[in-house]
Amino acid sequence: MKRNPATIAVGAVLLLIFALLLFLFQVRQTQVAVVTTFGKATRPITEPGIKLRLPWPIQNVYKFDQRINSLESGIEQVQTSDGYSLLVQVYAGWKISEPQQFFPRFAGSTNQAIKSLQGLLRNAYSGVVGKYPFSAFISTDPKNVKLAEIEREMLQRVQADARANAYGIEIKFLGIKRLGLPESVTKLVFDTMRSERERLASAIESDGRRQAIEIRSKADSESAKMLAEADAQATITLGRAEKEAATSFSIFKQEPELAGFLLQLRAFEDLLQNRTTLILDDSTVPATLLRSLPQATDKKK
Repeated sequence: MKRNPATIAVGAVLLLIFALLLFLFQVRQTQVAVVTTFGKATRPITEPGIKLRLPWPIQNVYKFDQRINSLESGIEQVQTSDGYSLLVQVYAGWKISEPQQFFPRFAGSTNQAIKSLQGLLRNAYSGVVGKYPFSAFISTDPKNVKLAEIEREMLQRVQADARANAYGIEIKFLGIKRLGLPESVTKLVFDTMRSERERLASAIESDGRRQAIEIRSKADSESAKMLAEADAQATITLGRAEKEAATSFSIFKQEPELAGFLLQLRAFEDLLQNRTTLILDDSTVPATLLRSLPQATDKKK
């Protein structure tokens, strides 16, 4: 019986596709894989693309998502180095980095891996928190708070434990999500913070009083200095004036009529400076100067 060439070609193509499915597999960009030979991990695959394998049951392929997974611990009570209790919750990001270790360690189960990572997180924050005093977590002084340092130390500890236990997992980041206080210590903490604030306010007030005293003392000193300089300048000016007055007095003593005339003239000039209208008797000083002017003029004639 003759067979149709088209049927033979289609059969050959289907046979080729079936053979390719047996010997080839694809790893996506977001995946890693491990090839097992008779159930034992023999070849890790961390690069995407088309890969070769032997057909089942000789070899099998297990694929895992290599994107970062999030993980959160429960809220647990931990004691600080100075005896205070804290409620701590930690979050972390992890990914499968070495599938040949991850597969036999957790039998390819991510749920089992999460349970083991929960234990690592618990050990990390229990051990690290216990090394620091309460003020490193909660304090009125920002300089005392060391949350970044504590988170970094937790991350390093979890990474080291994951490598030591051959988890095949890389911890990418870790941080404290929630930090709280049990009711038994809340009042004590608030009282401590209130006393710290009162102490800080007292120190600021004391410093303010000290600065006020310094400013007042400096102002008094500068004021006394300025008054002393003014007194000295006044004394010098007064001495000069007395000296000039003594000279003028000796001259006026020789010419008393000239002295009287000059004094009246000065008084008359002072009256006329402000444009004031005055009604004076010509016998009233210094108006007597006006009365003597015509007589002086007549004598000259």
